[in-house]
Amino acid sequence: MKHNLQDSGSVHRVASRTETALATCAISRILSAIVFLGAVALVGCRSEKAQETPSITFTKIPPAAQGGRERVDTISGSVSGARPGQRIVVYAKSGPWWVQPWPEHPFISIQPDSTWSTQTHLGYEYAALLVNTDYHPAPTIDGAPTMSGSVVALKIVNGVGSLPDLPTVPLRFSGYDWKVRTTDSARGGLNNLYDADNAWTDKLGALHLRISNKPKGWTCAQVFLARSLGYGTYNFVVRDTARLDPAVVLSLHTHDQSAGDQHFREWDIEIGRWGRATSRENAQFGVQPFYVPGNLARFTEPPGKLTYSMLWEPGRAVFKAFQGGSIQSGTRPFYEHTFTVGVPSPGQERLEAMFYIVASEKGPRQKNTEVIIDKFEYLP
Repeated sequence: MKHNLQDSGSVHRVASRTETALATCAISRILSAIVFLGAVALVGCRSEKAQETPSITFTKIPPAAQGGRERVDTISGSVSGARPGQRIVVYAKSGPWWVQPWPEHPFISIQPDSTWSTQTHLGYEYAALLVNTDYHPAPTIDGAPTMSGSVVALKIVNGVGSLPDLPTVPLRFSGYDWKVRTTDSARGGLNNLYDADNAWTDKLGALHLRISNKPKGWTCAQVFLARSLGYGTYNFVVRDTARLDPAVVLSLHTHDQSAGDQHFREWDIEIGRWGRATSRENAQFGVQPFYVPGNLARFTEPPGKLTYSMLWEPGRAVFKAFQGGSIQSGTRPFYEHTFTVGVPSPGQERLEAMFYIVASEKGPRQKNTEVIIDKFEYLP
């Protein structure tokens, strides 16, 4: 009997050990399954995060205002879903869209906490772009930025509120109210300074525009009409401009700052060599954009007083240049050109007379220069 009891105890002990082993194996399998499911879930989370659609938000938006070198503010935001190496590019709309803060410094780093911030010149709208490393931003663009292969996220917002228009000085010329620009502006490949002292009328009513050297640097002249005139004939009597320095241009044109998508409703009568000292052609007629073939007609103007005339009507712009201070009946122009493609329609454009500096192969100017416009006439 004793032997049998011992055998029975052994059997029980063996069974107990077997059950313990089976339980341990089951628990191990359960734990392995939990670990596996956790790993799958973690991979799934990482995959979802990797596939997150990039987006941009603004945390500080500057005021809505006309831009200029002296008008700056801070623009800030954050980005989600950005990949390593991607950066932010900001554009501000003031006429065209301008890359910020400067063309030579267009890229804004994204901080470890996903925020970004930069100084920007003011505009009426602001755009932030999340871009890949192969993106090359243009200094200016006519239309709003768009998504592309290298632009992976885009956000455009209006400026906050508004600021007063840039200061101007009133001027009366040829029976019309004009405004004299007093702040800087980019044109001709340079950022030009403008001074109200560089535009005035004399006792005979002629308009003088001057480029002069001031303590702050070379300053230019610009005047623009206080209102739009629209379709009609525009006549200008200009004294001798055939021998202007290659680094300066006299431009008589229309410009609608709010119509960047329509090339600013601009047509041009421009006198100058555009920095090319050896060029015989010293004048041109044009409609914008100037880089489209057929949108520019260059010619050589002779010395002496000239009358420039432009007939603007739907779908047609007829430019003519006459010798002398008036257009007599039957007088033939020494040069004329008609545009029928790309001719703008009226809107909020203003007629402008601008005397400014351009980038020149001979370097910066060396002396003050002045041009005189005897008369402006508009015939509806």
